[in-house]
Amino acid sequence: MNVPRAALELKALVVHARAVESDEREAFGWAAIRIAHDPRAILLRTCHRVELYYINTPSPDLRALTPPDLPAGGVRLEGLAAARHLLTVAAGLDSAVVGEDQILHQLRECLSDRKVPGAEGCPVDIGTHEADALELDPVIERLFQVALHLGRETRAWREGPPRSLGDVATDRVELTTGALLGKRVLVVGAGRMARLAALSASRQGARVLVANRSSERAAALAWDANGEPAPFGPDAPLPEVDAIIPAISARWQLSPGAREALLEGAMPVVDLSSPPALDPEFRAALGERYTSVDDLARSPQDQIRARLRNRLEKAIDAAEAQFASWVQTRTSVPAIQALSDIAESRRAEELERLFRRLDLGEHERELVEQMSHRLVAGLLHAPLASLREDASGDLDRAARALFSL
Repeated sequence: MNVPRAALELKALVVHARAVESDEREAFGWAAIRIAHDPRAILLRTCHRVELYYINTPSPDLRALTPPDLPAGGVRLEGLAAARHLLTVAAGLDSAVVGEDQILHQLRECLSDRKVPGAEGCPVDIGTHEADALELDPVIERLFQVALHLGRETRAWREGPPRSLGDVATDRVELTTGALLGKRVLVVGAGRMARLAALSASRQGARVLVANRSSERAAALAWDANGEPAPFGPDAPLPEVDAIIPAISARWQLSPGAREALLEGAMPVVDLSSPPALDPEFRAALGERYTSVDDLARSPQDQIRARLRNRLEKAIDAAEAQFASWVQTRTSVPAIQALSDIAESRRAEELERLFRRLDLGEHERELVEQMSHRLVAGLLHAPLASLREDASGDLDRAARALFSL
């Protein structure tokens, strides 16, 4: 596919848990916030990914963007490669759970709020920033709109019930505990990811306990998961449980007694927090009993049938072509408008000259006027149509040279 010149201005810095540790992703995310609310940039930040999309074009009103340095393992994409990556993310092919709904929610929030998705999307500590009053660059906005449309379309093709990262977490728990029926599972947190984990455990017959800094939110989630609230805080004891799933946006402050009980016990800990809820020394002490959200990202992806994967890839191809066509059409508009203006000006001049020389009645003048419009429209139809479909930009450049636009 020929790459429209305007699309080449699009860039993406992609930092994913598959290749970059949580602490480095956090550092990159904080650095990216410096430009994340410039109208030429947008930041997508979730449990597993921090992705900065931007267009660093010169502007008389805005200073040049200075994107943060990529950590080792990060990826820099440009042009349609950057666009295709976002489309792949939206279609659900870049997630640990193929076709998960959460990334689509986060994309929607990212675009509609012009803010970095916060703890409701994933337990990540990102601070609060007011959205820039300037409108988002139309190329980036269009890309996100195309991605959201693609995501909604492809979710309708899903085979079987939807799965989430919460289901992946409970799957990992079962590797140690066996079937969750009758098991006691402590979920630490009450945000969106904690909810997914709690409801997943409940569906599998586990008795769910929910601990959170807000006792009201803990009680509400426990009610929804047919469970019960549990104590939370630096003085709270650790309840007797078979597994623990933290999903919070800060360190989990455990009492000395709770730390000792966790170390001496055999329960697995699947940490959905980013950055991790437990400090590095404690994670190391838990050894193989501890699974981080990064570990889940590096697990084998859920398998889908080849037929569905091919269908998803074709949909991504079509969305990429649609975006490229829109970008090129947008860049061709000035040339199209200029050529149309020149033709209209010459038509009007020639008619005025003709009417000065001929004594025509009103009806005859109308007929000549209509004929001149049809003549110009007929002559310009093919060139303007070609300009609108010019994916390479070659015809745009040729038109500007030929007609001195």
